[in-house]
Amino acid sequence: MPATDPDIEKRAHDAILELLDARGPDKTICPSEAARVLGGDADFRPYMEPVREAAAKLADAGRIEVTQKGERVTIGEVKGPIRLGLK
Repeated sequence: MPATDPDIEKRAHDAILELLDARGPDKTICPSEAARVLGGDADFRPYMEPVREAAAKLADAGRIEVTQKGERVTIGEVKGPIRLGLK
């Protein structure tokens, strides 16, 4: 469970970047893919918020971009499905 994992932020950060590196340039991932790396297919949902938080920090740092329907967005200002991609 993420609440008891002191390294969850770093693990989420690393999962996002590793998935994006493996996917290649101009490709995106769904945040749930990173959550599944952390929690497995059966128990990924509790990891969605830590992944979104890590993605927001990576976007703020200029490492990734967040999109919805192909348009750049800010995680805190959007609801619904998003995609993460390398800048």
